Amino acid sequence: MSYEWRSTSIKIILALFFISLLLFAFSFVNHTAYTGESFAKDYNLPIGQSMFEGDSILGENQSIQVPLLGNLPFMAHQIKSLDLQGILITLTTGTVPFDFTTISTEGIDSHGKAQGFEGPGYLTYEGNQLAVKAPHTYVWGYSAPYKILTKTSDGVDVVENGTVVESIPTSEIKNTDFGGKYYNTTTIQNWYNYDSDKSNFTLERGIVNFSDGRNNISAGNVSIIFGDNVSDYVAAYPDGTPIVLYMGNVTEEDGEVYSTSLGSHPEYGDGVREFNARSFVDAWNNTVIPPNSSGNGKAYIDFGSASDSNAPGGSASHGVCPPARVLRAAVLAEGFGLPVGMCGDNDAVLFGFNPSEDIKVTNNHDYPVKIVMWTEGSGTGMAIYGKIERFIPS
Repeated sequence: MSYEWRSTSIKIILALFFISLLLFAFSFVNHTAYTGESFAKDYNLPIGQSMFEGDSILGENQSIQVPLLGNLPFMAHQIKSLDLQGILITLTTGTVPFDFTTISTEGIDSHGKAQGFEGPGYLTYEGNQLAVKAPHTYVWGYSAPYKILTKTSDGVDVVENGTVVESIPTSEIKNTDFGGKYYNTTTIQNWYNYDSDKSNFTLERGIVNFSDGRNNISAGNVSIIFGDNVSDYVAAYPDGTPIVLYMGNVTEEDGEVYSTSLGSHPEYGDGVREFNARSFVDAWNNTVIPPNSSGNGKAYIDFGSASDSNAPGGSASHGVCPPARVLRAAVLAEGFGLPVGMCGDNDAVLFGFNPSEDIKVTNNHDYPVKIVMWTEGSGTGMAIYGKIERFIPS
């Protein structure tokens, strides 16, 4: 054995002996009694925040060091992994990285990293301890305005998460660059010209009231956490819509297909009726309704008007009733109740209800369902189809 190796070995042995003496001496010092709840409050940990495996639960903290004196057991993972550099830093600074396994029950390693799950988990309490929970089989919430325009007497206020961030005078509205997939500056000008003061126009929607209790999220975080497809879905539906944000292992099962044809009623204009029938199908196709929730169709769907002396106001969106009958048949066959805004007659949609946003379908299953609708052909012989798809836990 060379002199250099013997010298190095002696130094390592002496260092470990010194550490053992310190451990023995400090073992008589009471360490600080931490709980997950007290620690989270002291260090402002982001309880309720969504996170993925490998994310840190430390929030704005880069790391959390605590006094070595009184917290010697936290050196255990350094010693077990032979982290000589970490041990040296600990001994020279008198502080040791906090061991999060001492205040957590699951999903968190000793360094405060989320671990052991797939998909968007979330940081929460389990008793008075911390835990990062894996997502449930289904995660859903409700869309809510995050960024809006509020009409004022002399322009619009831009309100983000409840705070006015900008005021735009009436003369400058036409120069704004607000825009999305379903609206543009012209849309906003029309809203401003025809709506009353203090009315709102939603620019972006976040998610609130999560099924698993995690924190509300902003519009930007919808795509970051749950993906662009979910973000696009949120943008297409009105405020307050229940949104399925995540599904784990499920089996897709098709319900029975129901169909009808548009038929002819020239007194209402068959061209307008075809347009309205197609609009109804577009409004409801691929609408997903969470378990034990009531869902509606999309926003930004236009329907044409046809003269009808029996209708309030003298006109109605004729042509929506044939596809509404298909939707009604599929929903009732699934064991759901009659949708709000519909009746059991041939004229299935009640006057005064928007055929998309105002009709409510209630899913009484313990799993989500998707409404699928489509058309074939054109004109008065156009066929209209619909079915329910079930997402049953595997």
